[in-house]
Amino acid sequence: SLACGTVPAQCSACVERSRHGDHATYSPAGESIDTRPRKMGNEASSASSSYPGETGSSAARSSSTRTSAPSSMPADQSRQNTDLRPGAYAVPGNPNRRPNQQFYVTVPRGVRPGHEFPVLAGGHQLMVRCPAGVRTGDRIVVSAPNRRGTEAYMATVPVGVGPGDQFPVLVNNQQMMVTCPPGVGPGMQVRIMVPSQPQRQTQQQSSSPFGDTMYEVVVPQGVRPGQPFALIANGQRVMVTCPPRAAPGQKIQFRLPIQMSTDEIKSIKLSYEKEGWTRCLNTDLQFLWVRQGGDEAGEGKAAEAEHKQAGVLTKKMIDDIALVRELKADAQDATQWSIRLIPAEESSMSTLVSGRSLAQDLARHVTASFDQKEQWFRAQIAQLQVPWEEGHIRVHVRRSNLLMDSMEAVESIRKDDMRKIFRFEFQHEPGVDAGGVAREWFHLVSEHLFNPEIALFTYSAINQMCMQINPTSGLCNEEHLKMFHFCGRLLGKALFDRQIVSSHLVAPLYKHILSWPLLMSDLEALDSDVYQNLVKLSDIDDVEMLCLDFTVTENAMGEVQQVSLKEDGENVTVTNDNIEEYIRLQCTYRLLDRVKEQTKYLLLGFYEVIPEPLLSVFDFQELELLLCGLPDISTDDWLQNSEYTGDYERKGANHKVVKWFWEVVRDDFSMEQRARLLQFTTGTSGVPASGFAMLQGNDGNIRKFTINSISKSVSIFPRAHTCFNRIDLPLYDSKKELKKFLTMAIQMEATGFDID
Repeated sequence: SLACGTVPAQCSACVERSRHGDHATYSPAGESIDTRPRKMGNEASSASSSYPGETGSSAARSSSTRTSAPSSMPADQSRQNTDLRPGAYAVPGNPNRRPNQQFYVTVPRGVRPGHEFPVLAGGHQLMVRCPAGVRTGDRIVVSAPNRRGTEAYMATVPVGVGPGDQFPVLVNNQQMMVTCPPGVGPGMQVRIMVPSQPQRQTQQQSSSPFGDTMYEVVVPQGVRPGQPFALIANGQRVMVTCPPRAAPGQKIQFRLPIQMSTDEIKSIKLSYEKEGWTRCLNTDLQFLWVRQGGDEAGEGKAAEAEHKQAGVLTKKMIDDIALVRELKADAQDATQWSIRLIPAEESSMSTLVSGRSLAQDLARHVTASFDQKEQWFRAQIAQLQVPWEEGHIRVHVRRSNLLMDSMEAVESIRKDDMRKIFRFEFQHEPGVDAGGVAREWFHLVSEHLFNPEIALFTYSAINQMCMQINPTSGLCNEEHLKMFHFCGRLLGKALFDRQIVSSHLVAPLYKHILSWPLLMSDLEALDSDVYQNLVKLSDIDDVEMLCLDFTVTENAMGEVQQVSLKEDGENVTVTNDNIEEYIRLQCTYRLLDRVKEQTKYLLLGFYEVIPEPLLSVFDFQELELLLCGLPDISTDDWLQNSEYTGDYERKGANHKVVKWFWEVVRDDFSMEQRARLLQFTTGTSGVPASGFAMLQGNDGNIRKFTINSISKSVSIFPRAHTCFNRIDLPLYDSKKELKKFLTMAIQMEATGFDID
């Protein structure tokens, strides 16, 4: 018989939590449970680096010989939480045992507490003892162990089949004959029992990086199980071995490696329709960035060369600056990494995950909706997650020392264990992590980590809702690089586990994570004054009059330092001939070099959880939505705290175009589209805790969301001024026209960002 639990009544058996924490389950009576964990630390025989460039402890696997079915903490262990020291603990699994399955069962009429009654669970009849406090008609939860011998499947009886007749069914890629039982007719479902497959076989590695294609064939007459036979598949002759239990006339399936020509490989592209860049696949299965534009780009390059010869700096030359970070392991020492910015056209990124190229999958999904992209991404993550029965990690921390306890615990975990399931516990709190504790941990830790008082991050130059890396973090915290590595692991684990973090980042950081081209306009989020000054250089006929040199001045907590942008930079004057080099070096320094080490450790921590190629399906704004979640945007609050200028000022919200705008936002836009609109106009999807009334501009002052009118002859698309939380909305002739171009603008950002 099975011990069982009720809702809400409990039974006297050992209470466990299910793997997903949806409801309480119960261990079979009399089963001994030993979940004594071992803390991760220096006792491991082969220690690996906790984070690159430093020696550290590796997570030791526990030597416990027996553990419970999916349970992060049995009831009797909750009392031991006060005895545990803060840290990460490896709880071993039992790969030879399958996790229990949970079933809801209604107590039959006439059954009283203590009585046993039969139930059908997992295709097997089991006896369940009715627990105390339960009445007829109540629903209870039954925990039944998975059976190894057979598995149950449901099959629909085909038309024309009667009792005693046989009909074919395809199960586990094998066709078998099923006899229709008495009293069953066409359209009715029958349960069939099939021998179970081996529990968790390792998928055979394909000989092609693009994977395999599944083919289906009918076994020819005269072929017996184990005998090979020839056929033509995909234009090639192949030999197929007839599997066991297959007979002539039955259908079987087999796989063939996918072969692609050079032209087919080069035809694979990731078109984001954002900022003019596309990823193209090379024959070495690396993605390369290619600027869109073709002939126009060629003409632009020719004109740019003429201006360059004339010593003239043009706005196009500034706009064409595009840099991508290159993160590379040292050829001699794989634990040492370097990072630098290189021209976007020279950067490359692998498409391989676990030896298989995801290029085709990425190309199919990159143009899909955000929900479809996320669904594909979650399916890939599910394949990487370590099953519960192979062990999990307990993270035990104190609220009074939350940040440091969490950092030390997570940094002690081996890289290979970062994809295991984590269970979080707060000291002196006997609660079981069924999902709520994890959400609270991610929220609180990210809130602490991104607090400017910790000095790891500081506010964006144009948006107080976004955080950028503090260049002087090393002066405030000797362990700042370890903290940034922890930050990367935290962000990666949050994305891996479908958790959200409480702080938004500046766009350049999201671009670093995605290996996305950084433009000069991205500098505005980091230092708006420097950005504006660099842009104004294109309006000056002779920049030599400004007496600039190739240096920057930094104020490191009161200490003024001069940094050379190039060798002997203090003795090199900026002229019309080298102005483009000067601007490029300024961008390189401010977008990466001044925070090079911090960025490197953050990225390395992130990629220890999430493989970089998987992220290629998203753009940098979608990555923000994934990490921070879709905001709870109140359209009414948004409308009430908006201002209007231009032709919209007199009538305000009563102007017909403004009415159409809010009707589209409220009635037609999804939550994702509202978040994208907010990103488009303010630079981030974040909403202040106090609502839209507290929306801030780049100067830290309150700047409400503003709708300004422009003529369609000026721009058919809406234009954004993120520094001022303003959108220029053309005077459209119809609501349909407004919706069309507003949707295109927030999805593609075809118009870019204007500057006042």
